[in-house]
Amino acid sequence: MKQDTLKSIEACAAHYGEHADAMRNYLLEGERAAAQIKNRGPIRFDENGALSQDIVNAYSAYGFYVFEGVLKKEELEDIHADLENMRASFPAEPGASLTRDGKPALGADCKALNLLWAKPLGDPLGGTAMANGRHQVKLFEPEADEGAPEEAPFVLLGSLQFSDACLRVYGHPELLRVAAAVNGKDFTPFNETLFIKDPGVGAAVSWHQDGDTHWDSEAFDEGIHGFNFMAQVYGSTAVNGVWVLPGSHKLGKLDIKQLVEESGSERLENAVPILCNPGDVAICNRQLVHGSFPNSGYEPRVTVNFGFHRRSSVLGVTGAGMHSPAEVYDNELIEERSRVIGYAIDARKQRYPQEESFQYWPFTRSGRQYTWDMEAKRSLKDYNLHDLSI
Repeated sequence: MKQDTLKSIEACAAHYGEHADAMRNYLLEGERAAAQIKNRGPIRFDENGALSQDIVNAYSAYGFYVFEGVLKKEELEDIHADLENMRASFPAEPGASLTRDGKPALGADCKALNLLWAKPLGDPLGGTAMANGRHQVKLFEPEADEGAPEEAPFVLLGSLQFSDACLRVYGHPELLRVAAAVNGKDFTPFNETLFIKDPGVGAAVSWHQDGDTHWDSEAFDEGIHGFNFMAQVYGSTAVNGVWVLPGSHKLGKLDIKQLVEESGSERLENAVPILCNPGDVAICNRQLVHGSFPNSGYEPRVTVNFGFHRRSSVLGVTGAGMHSPAEVYDNELIEERSRVIGYAIDARKQRYPQEESFQYWPFTRSGRQYTWDMEAKRSLKDYNLHDLSI
């Protein structure tokens, strides 16, 4: 374990007062348990081009897998540069249309939600009716250190319209091959987000399961609500990262209040953190019980988050109305929302011409082609109004 992470664990535990020892032990044991799970390594395919069976098996068993070293130094540097530019264009405060230096703020003219803020080290969703009430319990909210802002950036929705570097990650050929292996060659988009967990202020995301529409479906199985990729820019630890309850994606809709009661605290028994180095990309089943504690440590986390669905899970379905307005997802809407895949593939091809681009089967079948240019970039404004939310 890195020395910085050990310091972060101590700093985090210190914020929990009389429960400091329990929290320290939980974080340390979680790191040890996570490191022992056989569900990490580079993306690998077999001689027939299929995702390696051991990866498929591990993902099915645990509900998550860490693909190591997917994003190389050059790509991470591009993301860092975009993050710096985006942060400079954030609103001066929640709801403001201007930056601190008086310039038009990022997303100020958008109809769709984009930048969400939270109280430092707070849990803005836990125990509320927001997000369809999926965050059933409120996590402990430590006191932020003196000098912390009243609110801090937390989540950036519709992130691909704001960052070319994130768009290129979305078009990564090996990640898209994984998406096709898991969800079929006609897989569809879900939504794209940046999670921002700055040291000393990053908010919690209370324990929850994603997914709303298919829990009672006759066709219910472990993958019906899709998955998210979580590309880590700075890395992910027990303090700043997402924790998961391995195998819970197969158990249907769970009573998280009961899980907390049985565990005796919000420190769920048998949960582990998703541990990543910079450039690693985790795949996480949306039905997995997961959440993250406030980042009261010293290490930052920024996650380039994007998900995909099976087409059969969204076609003809009325959306959950959480990431976008509730509407019936027909072929026309799915095709419109999928164009971002085409733009991402071409944007990546322009930046990395030596790579073999991914061939998205619905485009190959229809002959549709997409070119990433300024007109295309303008057309992505508010594209997340049509996120395929199930």
